[in-house]
Amino acid sequence: MDPFTYTARPARIVFGSGTLARVGDEVERLGCRRALVLSTPQQQGDAEHLRDRLGAACVGIFPGAVMHTPVEVTERALATVRETGADCLVALGGGSTTGLGKALALRTDLPQVVVPTTYAGSEATPILGETAGGRKVTQRSPKVLPEVVVYDVDLTLTLPAPLSVTSGINAIAHAVEALYAHDGNPVVSRLAEDGIAALARALPLIVAEPGHPGARSDALYGAWLCGTCLGSVAMGLHHKLCHVLGGTFDLPHAETHTVVLPHAVAYNAAAAPGAVARVARALGRGDDAAALGLFDLARRLGAPTSLRDIGMPESGIDRAVELATAEPYPNPRAIDSEGIRTLIEAAFSGLAPLPPSSSGI
Repeated sequence: MDPFTYTARPARIVFGSGTLARVGDEVERLGCRRALVLSTPQQQGDAEHLRDRLGAACVGIFPGAVMHTPVEVTERALATVRETGADCLVALGGGSTTGLGKALALRTDLPQVVVPTTYAGSEATPILGETAGGRKVTQRSPKVLPEVVVYDVDLTLTLPAPLSVTSGINAIAHAVEALYAHDGNPVVSRLAEDGIAALARALPLIVAEPGHPGARSDALYGAWLCGTCLGSVAMGLHHKLCHVLGGTFDLPHAETHTVVLPHAVAYNAAAAPGAVARVARALGRGDDAAALGLFDLARRLGAPTSLRDIGMPESGIDRAVELATAEPYPNPRAIDSEGIRTLIEAAFSGLAPLPPSSSGI
């Protein structure tokens, strides 16, 4: 066994069906009595329902979370925190709402209870990405790691199948990069492979039968595993590219991850053969078919495979290459402008990823 370092993240996980009813108990367990519920505008009704469940333990809701956690939205939410005298945050929703809760926790150090309704996985990480002036900047801080995550499988039963697919592949991306992270370890690698396999098994069933409780449970469990990977090791090219593309062109988060992931894996394949073989195994593919397997999974389940189709302008390719190569960051294969341009152009056009032998190093 090679030497390694593993840091466990001190979060409490409540997993099951009907666990939304336990949110009040978890707020009380934290010693809090004035919870502020956060949501997106689209989930305001769900936030109001949770507020009613919490009763006197809730001082209000802020239903203004949006993608990429823009700082101006955080400032408005921060004003609500101050006006209500909230002593904890309850984030109900996907990555946008979780991101807002983290941004508030960074500024106030308030404890967080997160109730995920998608497979984003960010609830399991000490990572916050914020957008200001058209750029998304990511940081790690223990202050933004939620204290409690309440996973209720029932809340995902009505998640539309297309969103389930892109959210699930977004989660898979966390695990894929963890397998070739420079600070990886055998604990995270095991979690990563299991998480990829759980989601790859669950997503086709969800498309066929969106209310399938077993598939929904597997997907939510897989998302937790993949999110735990994201929070435990450093991310590389894939996440860097997605933050550049999403923050610069305001692209939808999960869809961007879905499109980029196969191409990022192909770019790194020759430099990380062991990791790529584990991805392929988790997908039920041959050792050299990880990138194509991810592309085929997205295409077969009706997910987008082209950056053009999710709103990126062709004129933005030069800017994306510039930003993605501006600063060094850990990645199995060295970052070079020519290779990144080829990757982005293929992702823009929706082409199948190049096989490892064609990707170069």
